[in-house]
Amino acid sequence: MSNVASQIEPSACVNWYAVATRSRHERVVAHQLNSDGVATFVPSVMELHYWSDRCKKVEMPLFPGYVFLHAQLSPALMRSVAFARGTVRFVAMQGEPVPIPMEQIESIRKLVTLRANCEPYPYLRVGQRVRVRGGALDGIEGIFTRVDGQSGLVVSVDSISRSLLVRVEGYHVEPV
Repeated sequence: MSNVASQIEPSACVNWYAVATRSRHERVVAHQLNSDGVATFVPSVMELHYWSDRCKKVEMPLFPGYVFLHAQLSPALMRSVAFARGTVRFVAMQGEPVPIPMEQIESIRKLVTLRANCEPYPYLRVGQRVRVRGGALDGIEGIFTRVDGQSGLVVSVDSISRSLLVRVEGYHVEPV
């Protein structure tokens, strides 16, 4: 699944959106939308899975059931999404797809690119918003938390109510 992404020209009307997918259909949806010319992003990580006879590294989506799109809303896009096998719906509010702030997607891209030790984490609404200063994670913003006595940063995608936890022990964090 790697990080399925296509490059397109940035535009004032082009935003990131999330599309909910059927279970384990993230790759299928991303491939179909890419073939229709829609830029997609499916962040993933490698996990070690154990079976009775073996263990294997498996690439798993960080946000199961979601594909991110970078596009301008249009009837053609809505049609492509509606007819892509495995899509359920746009993540929407009052019937309108909800744009995802570019900073949230860029933070996730940076974490995945750096292969930071991150994992899905329950979405949080409360907590102090912080920014990492210095090191490989410089500039990443999120909610500061402590898990099992270690400092962590929760990076969230508000429109799909999903978050990632990355350990920031040893990094300098400052309030935003």
